[in-house]
Amino acid sequence: MGPRVVVTLSRPNGNELRARSREQYLTAVRDAGFEVIAVDADVTPPDSFDALCLAGGEDLEPSRYRDLPDPLTEPADAKRDALELSLVTIARDRDLPVLGICRGLQVLNVAYGGSLVQHVAGHRELNGPIVAHIAVPTPGSKLADACGSEPFSVNARHHQAVSEQTLGAGLVVTARIGGLVEAFEDPSRRWLVAVQWHPERTADPDMSAAGTRIFRAFADAATRQPARAR
Repeated sequence: MGPRVVVTLSRPNGNELRARSREQYLTAVRDAGFEVIAVDADVTPPDSFDALCLAGGEDLEPSRYRDLPDPLTEPADAKRDALELSLVTIARDRDLPVLGICRGLQVLNVAYGGSLVQHVAGHRELNGPIVAHIAVPTPGSKLADACGSEPFSVNARHHQAVSEQTLGAGLVVTARIGGLVEAFEDPSRRWLVAVQWHPERTADPDMSAAGTRIFRAFADAATRQPARAR
């Protein structure tokens, strides 16, 4: 049995696309060797787990980062915001490996005292194509250790973002695209990495194999130094 990972997800709502998205996250972490514990705002997470994966989903409530909502900010799930921020605190206290994906990157940034750019035009148009971005990992970073140091294509599609100006304290940017933060990590932690792209969508034509290797590195971090809470 592999290390136990809590994966936070949007609540099921009967939508086929959301159901498919949930399964993509679960398959990706399961294939990396984890025992998966799926939670959402209606599911209580276990007391004991080895790693935390924060998946994509709704916008965060702007009051969480001391801001007023932009007209284009989507309705938040306040219970999910509270759940994920509390889980980040637990994971940091126990120094568990953490992976943030898309919204998960934004949750981590807010947990570190940062804020968000509430709308970025052209990064996620309704029913529009996904425009490929090229990520260039910082040499020596955990991202480069996971995905390699050569540039690779990613499938980032989001309308909110983290910038250098809104970055949380203690976080280090490890990839930038178009002036925005595409990945960061906390070098003081055992393994805390966040990416703005969707490595779980392995079938996307713009998702390179390099960008998906983050799951294997995440699992390796949890396996090398198990830290299950007692």
